[in-house]
Amino acid sequence: MSTQLSEEEIYHQARKRVEEKKGFFTHLAVYIIVNIGLVLIWAFVSRSPNPWFIWPLGGWGIGLLFHFLGVFVFSRHTSWEKREVEKEAEKLRKGG
Repeated sequence: MSTQLSEEEIYHQARKRVEEKKGFFTHLAVYIIVNIGLVLIWAFVSRSPNPWFIWPLGGWGIGLLFHFLGVFVFSRHTSWEKREVEKEAEKLRKGG
């Protein structure tokens, strides 16, 4: 059983990685824009001396951190997963 990927599989995996990175950068841009808006609302509208915008900024920031780690640090595809996919593909090729 060969573990080398075809050009089509390599392209498919590379495209998937690019989509994951694009998703992260979209998430980051929305985070920045929304939180700038929250800070501006606090600064110009809210009469509270308490900087309440910190709570959504921090909570969402934790989610953004996990998104970053999932895309750039931790690989989702383990060698076990690749072997299992290859086994299943081989079964399908044999008609079973």
